[in-house]
Amino acid sequence: MRTSALHIRPLTGFTVAVTAARRREEMVALLERRGAEVFQAPALRMVPLSDDTALRRATERCLTAPLDFVIATTGVGWRGWMSAAEGWGAAEALLAAFRPAAVISRGPKATGAVRASGLAEAFSPATEATDELLSWLLTRDLRGRRVAVQEHGAPLERLVAALRERGAEVVEVPVYRWGPPEDPQALHRLVRAAVRREVHALAFTSAPAAVAVLEAAAALGCRERLLEAAAAEVPVCCVGPLCAQPWREAGVAVHCPERGRLGALVRTVEQVLSRHGRRELPSGVGDLVLQGNALLGPGDPVLLSPLQAAVLRALTERPGRVLSRAELLRRAWPEGGADGHAVEVSIARLRKALGPRAGLIRTVPKRGYCLAAR
Repeated sequence: MRTSALHIRPLTGFTVAVTAARRREEMVALLERRGAEVFQAPALRMVPLSDDTALRRATERCLTAPLDFVIATTGVGWRGWMSAAEGWGAAEALLAAFRPAAVISRGPKATGAVRASGLAEAFSPATEATDELLSWLLTRDLRGRRVAVQEHGAPLERLVAALRERGAEVVEVPVYRWGPPEDPQALHRLVRAAVRREVHALAFTSAPAAVAVLEAAAALGCRERLLEAAAAEVPVCCVGPLCAQPWREAGVAVHCPERGRLGALVRTVEQVLSRHGRRELPSGVGDLVLQGNALLGPGDPVLLSPLQAAVLRALTERPGRVLSRAELLRRAWPEGGADGHAVEVSIARLRKALGPRAGLIRTVPKRGYCLAAR
């Protein structure tokens, strides 16, 4: 299958897995604009709690006595809280309770939502890290102080416990929660595709989504193989350090942009794949580059299947070195389940896809295959 050379873009040939539930369409559009194929599998579903009794009860607690600190953790959560309070006729009273307090916002999005509601933040950590926010709070005398904490999909247990240990009264405000994805099978397909190296990068915009992917892999019995893939050939890109934490705790290096924005995350994916996802091939007809599943060079690019690209990638590691069928099976079929005949069939199909460049793949009788060196 061929595509016009005029349409070669930075991510042509790469498949990127997107796990976001919120703003997924925007992220997919940014990646596709750069030429990527996108594997969509929302890892979670965000469930609004605008009619939930827990949110209303927490709001009423905020109004029973003066607040000293108010923590806004996400823009969408803060806006959801204000919208729900407005629906109950309590928005004006709630904002009046916030004005004498020190409002702390975790990053630019939360800050923007706080300001849009007519308040000014007393502090906002530059890194969007909850730990930095907590450090700022712990320099204050918290004994007897009342602190409202807007949650972001799950309880902030460590933050709340630290504040209570210092003597603060904490009001936890659950504005929304994370639920299971609408299509769990799509998440399972994503995990299996990553294990088989059929995606070239995993992109995350929330820590709960990262946890959900790791838990899905554990349920499928392939968590260790997923971690191996992420450490070797399927880089993990996260929007920020909080999002990256589950992967880092699992021992996987994570790539994060300097600024926690979707556009910056997509640029990070592009930069990482341009460094680690491209292989140069020697050729007598001009320079060739294997970029993801696309072979680029003079003329139109050739788009390969994931398996064909995996076989070619294995051969490019050391041009001229013969790889046996067993070695190709190990490298191109990480999940196993294939035999020497599968290698022969894949080599034949790869040569057919390469067309005039089929001579790149040499058969060495009784030994295996190699990439023809220049």
